[in-house]
Amino acid sequence: MKIELIIGSIRPGRVGPQIATWIVDSLPKRSGIDYEIIDIKDWNLPLFDEAIHPSMNQYQHEHTKAWSAKVSEAGAYIWLTPEYNAGYPASLKNAIDYLFHEWQNKPLMIVSYGVGGGITASAQLRQVAERLKMRLTATSPAFVIGKDMSDDKGQIMDINNVFTSYEESLAEASEQLLSIIKNSDTKPE
Repeated sequence: MKIELIIGSIRPGRVGPQIATWIVDSLPKRSGIDYEIIDIKDWNLPLFDEAIHPSMNQYQHEHTKAWSAKVSEAGAYIWLTPEYNAGYPASLKNAIDYLFHEWQNKPLMIVSYGVGGGITASAQLRQVAERLKMRLTATSPAFVIGKDMSDDKGQIMDINNVFTSYEESLAEASEQLLSIIKNSDTKPE
């Protein structure tokens, strides 16, 4: 089973890749479970440009077909989102909206970060995931990121030490995700 951690922000100077690496390094290692970090910045998805609704599964563009193939490799997901102006970034919404069947009934953990932990962004994403009939963890880790935590390049200084207090909520959410997977009848296509 592959679990894809999808980094939701594409802005320059973002801390998403740093946090994604910390998450994957901190998740429990289990036989048969592989984690892959997917950076949507690498996919260069234009604003949604398919003429036919994704629920019809008739993709016309190569970028959509490639994105669908990548997402379809996983049986579960972790969506990592910052909070921008009390919401999640358009880049993540765009990447989600390109697809439909690929997300259906799949297990999902939402992890957020921001000045207030990103809880508003997480709550909004939860609504999107519920509409897609995804199976969500009850726990959604939320990491508070303060300006005093960043170096001159905007990266979190000593993330392993600073994020120690988040290990418990990440472990709890991870156990919930693994339980959903264990009880799931969905398998990657």
